[in-house]
Amino acid sequence: MQLHELMETLSSTEPHYIRCIKPNSVLKPGIFENTNVLQQLRCSGVLEAIRISCAGYPTRKQFHDFLHRFCVLAPEILKEKNDEKVSCQKILDKMGLQGYQIGRTKVFLRAGQMAELDGRRTEMRNSAARGLQSQFRTHVAREQFLVLRDTSICLQSFVRARLACKQHELLRQQTAVLRIQKNARWYFAWKTYYQMRLSAITLQAGLRAMAARNEFTFRKRNKASVHIQSQWRCHRDYSNFMKLKRAALTYQCAWRRSVARKELRKLKMAARDTQALKVAKEKLEEYVEELKSCLGREKKLRADFEKSKAEEVSKLKEALYEMEQQVEEVKAMQEQESAKKAVEEALTQEREKISLLTTEIEGLNALLVAEREENDVMKKVHANALETNEELNKKISDADEKIKQFSDTVQRLEGTVSEYEALLLTERQQNEAANAAVAESQARSEALVSKLEDAVKQNDLLHEAAQRFEEATKNLESSLTFEKQRHQANLIELDEAREKIEELQREVGDTDEKSTLLQTSIQSLEERLGEKDALLTTERLESEATKKSLNESEDRNKDLLMKIEVAEKDIAHFQETVQRNEENMAALETSLRSERQQKDAIMKQLAESQGEIGELQRKLEDADARNGLLQDSLQ
Repeated sequence: MQLHELMETLSSTEPHYIRCIKPNSVLKPGIFENTNVLQQLRCSGVLEAIRISCAGYPTRKQFHDFLHRFCVLAPEILKEKNDEKVSCQKILDKMGLQGYQIGRTKVFLRAGQMAELDGRRTEMRNSAARGLQSQFRTHVAREQFLVLRDTSICLQSFVRARLACKQHELLRQQTAVLRIQKNARWYFAWKTYYQMRLSAITLQAGLRAMAARNEFTFRKRNKASVHIQSQWRCHRDYSNFMKLKRAALTYQCAWRRSVARKELRKLKMAARDTQALKVAKEKLEEYVEELKSCLGREKKLRADFEKSKAEEVSKLKEALYEMEQQVEEVKAMQEQESAKKAVEEALTQEREKISLLTTEIEGLNALLVAEREENDVMKKVHANALETNEELNKKISDADEKIKQFSDTVQRLEGTVSEYEALLLTERQQNEAANAAVAESQARSEALVSKLEDAVKQNDLLHEAAQRFEEATKNLESSLTFEKQRHQANLIELDEAREKIEELQREVGDTDEKSTLLQTSIQSLEERLGEKDALLTTERLESEATKKSLNESEDRNKDLLMKIEVAEKDIAHFQETVQRNEENMAALETSLRSERQQKDAIMKQLAESQGEIGELQRKLEDADARNGLLQDSLQ
């Protein structure tokens, strides 16, 4: 091993000479006898050679040893991971040394450079030692400081605990005082709140009662306006029906007039032929039959008209009964506030309704008179038809006389045409009168609308009065006294309203008497119609006798049959109009039933509201008693 290492060192260097030295006398490896080795070196001249070589570069260090010893001077160079030779050169350059040499494995330093490096190394080590000492001292001082801090914290925590205990005791006492004060304040506040709550309950009860009264009056007025509107619509529909009826009659009269004129022209063209006389007679007989059928239709129309009149009378009675119920409702509402105005308005409305009913009754009387006039006209027409029939019978017996009498019949037919024209004029006049009645009804409806607007304005005034009353309720004592005085005034007004209601009932009795008179007049008209029916039956028998004698002329009546079919179509159309009017009447009856149901519901609501009013009065009495107790307690 030693020989191998020796050969490696020799091969790595360039030796100038080689000396062999015996390390020991025992001949064992790893043992050096210093005295023997030195003696051998002196004798061989090695020391002298070393001294001479050291005179130029006395210090020679291998790269590894140099770095191991002086790495402290530049520790950052070792971090670069360079070659040992390069790192040694960088350390020497950093230290600022000059004149050194770097060999293949060693660093050659001049005299004094090694001492300088050692001095700098010692300085670095001393500074590092001082740093370590300062760090150690700071560590020791830090530990002492931490110990002192912990002890001071313990002392401070103990002192703070004592102070906190004292502070807690003070706070506990303060909280106890505050709690006592709070409970005392709460007790006094609860007392005041209880008193205020009682007063507020009384005020709220009064306000709710007043709001309920206002709502009830508002709903009542709305129902009254709806009832008035329904009555007005019923009257309008009835007037429209009468207009349609009169228009149908005028159209029928005009059509008959045109047919009669056509027949006259035909008769004038066929006056030379005797057979034409027979045809004319047959046509006149058919015309008589048409007149009879017209009379039957008119009877039906009159019966329908009488039925409608009876229904109107019953409706008027129902309206009067409803008015009486409304008057009774007004009686029930007299115990509340602002009942005086409502009663007066209801009375005015009732008077207006009674006046409307009287006007309608007068219109019905006028219609009865017009119908009587129409009956008289139809009687005249029937008499003329009978006369023409008798004249035609005479004409059949004597042809010459028939020719002469034919001119008379033509003149008489012209007279009937003129009569029909007069009837048309009367119908037109009646239509104008109906239009005037419609205009009057529209004016009345506008007056009703204005009255409704006045009622709405009064309702707004009542709402404003309610707001003012809310402001006035702040003073309980004055409001209670005012309520008592007003209650007494309401009792007085109730007595007055009862007297007015009795007067209205008397007026209703008068209207009932008028309705009975109308019924008697209707019965008399029915008896007259019965008599007319008997006359018509006799006339029918006579016409049947004439028909038997003239069966041979059936073939010539085809044209007349066509006309009859046209007339039947007109009759069917008229029946359809009548059915439509009946449907309208049925719709009106259903609307009346619904209104009655609504009135029943209103009566139920009135009963409920009366119960609520009684409860509110009880609450007011309780509030009066409580206020008296509060006043006594305040005194």
